[in-house]
Amino acid sequence: MIAPGGTIGILGGGQLGRMTALAAARLGYRVHVFTPEADSPCAQVAAAATVAEFNDHAALAAFAQAVDVVTLEWENVPVEAVRYLEEGVPVRPGSTVLAVTRDRLEEKAFLNRHGIATAPWRAAYSTEDVLAAAAELGLPAVLKAATLGYDGKGQVRLDSPLDPQAAWHAMGAGEAIVEGYVRFEREISVIVARGGDGGMASYPAVENQHTNHILARTIVPAPISAETAAEADRIARRVARALDLTGLVAVEMFVTHDNQVLVNELAPRPHNSGHWTIDACPTSQFEQLVRAVCHLPLGPTTPFHPAVMENLLGDQVSRWPEFLAEPGAHLHLYGKTEVRPGRKLGHVTRLVGR
Repeated sequence: MIAPGGTIGILGGGQLGRMTALAAARLGYRVHVFTPEADSPCAQVAAAATVAEFNDHAALAAFAQAVDVVTLEWENVPVEAVRYLEEGVPVRPGSTVLAVTRDRLEEKAFLNRHGIATAPWRAAYSTEDVLAAAAELGLPAVLKAATLGYDGKGQVRLDSPLDPQAAWHAMGAGEAIVEGYVRFEREISVIVARGGDGGMASYPAVENQHTNHILARTIVPAPISAETAAEADRIARRVARALDLTGLVAVEMFVTHDNQVLVNELAPRPHNSGHWTIDACPTSQFEQLVRAVCHLPLGPTTPFHPAVMENLLGDQVSRWPEFLAEPGAHLHLYGKTEVRPGRKLGHVTRLVGR
């Protein structure tokens, strides 16, 4: 156990780290963030910040000496950096979890090995592989970069007639996955925390609605049957156990028209679809991460109210005075100064029925 007064290191300086740092401070912990980004959202509220590249071993070594435990706020941290840190400080979740979840090929293979259903898929390392995968899986399909893709980046829909050269160039990577197209009824996610003793606590399944591949709205709880919700929870817990996770994992899933639940992606960190927990749960996902990585008891997760969370993307953030004046709207801004189309600059949560 790491008692209050200790220092939590966070790899990555974005808004997920920022909200984790705020939750950690409420429990009496300090946060030291390691990020390549100057004036990052997390650094603005952290006790200390190291601004350096993830391959800077001298900076990593000094960071390890300054903290009691390290966690992640995004999965695009190099695995080698986490392995280096693990030589001197606990990292939760660690390099073995990161190696699975930052690579779509590794992730899909891992899920299928553990009997967890996904869309059909094939690895692709060339345009010839794309053609072969399309012939096997049929069109439409989706070509995705194996690593570093998020919010629709590095993804290309494959349609007939197929131009594999153009698709490969648009995807922009040398290693990829081709996924069969899933005609789903809705997208859902479940966030589950797992402590050092193997105990788990999960949040209810929520529905996620996207605009241009970016999460725009989360509805709590998801409008699905009790049986489907229970199956989604069972899958998320199975994933956490299989990963031998200490921390949080968000499991993104498709619900098909015949109520089959297929896993789409994993995120071993707080997740955009869990932001509502700050205002609608006794324990937010960010506090839960702090509890898990410090080996504290996990907190209760039953929501106070149904809720709807909306992301503020790009110039939507300019509506902040309107949200502040709206009764019942809970506004969270991330401290980012550059406004770009599709960039996540804040979110608003409304408790339904209040």
